Amino acid sequence: MITQPPFRKVFEGVATRQQMFHMFDRHGQAPMIKARLTGSLYDGEWFEIGRAEHDYMFEILPPLWIRGDMFALREFMTGSITSVFFALSIDGRPRYFHAYCDMYAKGSAERMRDVIVERESRPVRAMTRAERLDHIWSTTHADYRGYAGERWPEADQDKRTVLVYGGDQGTVLKLLDDLTDAEIEAKLPVHLRYLPAAIAA
Repeated sequence: MITQPPFRKVFEGVATRQQMFHMFDRHGQAPMIKARLTGSLYDGEWFEIGRAEHDYMFEILPPLWIRGDMFALREFMTGSITSVFFALSIDGRPRYFHAYCDMYAKGSAERMRDVIVERESRPVRAMTRAERLDHIWSTTHADYRGYAGERWPEADQDKRTVLVYGGDQGTVLKLLDDLTDAEIEAKLPVHLRYLPAAIAA
């Protein structure tokens, strides 16, 4: 079973256009279970983008709606989940974000905006363990990540997996959530490896 916290930063830094489109489909390999079909697998995920990417997405199609500093895409990911884009002033600087929000949940976009502003206004740059794992998942090529299938114990089936270097064992497939601190450090880019741990929002 796949479970997700309500709001999740899934990429550290400002995503390029290529990275943005890659993350739109970051669950493309997920099994066709309820979490994917209903969109709950996507709901609550967010990451930062550049102004050019924000403006590009605004011009693709007429938005579903525009509310001040945010707009929603007319095309839904699945179920009631769609992309919402934000243009926010944080610490006096304009910044831009993408998030998946549930349009059936009243105030979901506003709550997401508040979460983003709170998270990005923290004085010290830091990452939670969950954010580190999500960044690894977001930046790992689809050939080197997947989901545990029938050969795994039933309790682990449908959980995310990644290939890691196992020393004398060579490359091994491991549950993403089971990565050790050393394995996480090895998979993160150098500039993110030594960020302090953050308390989850």
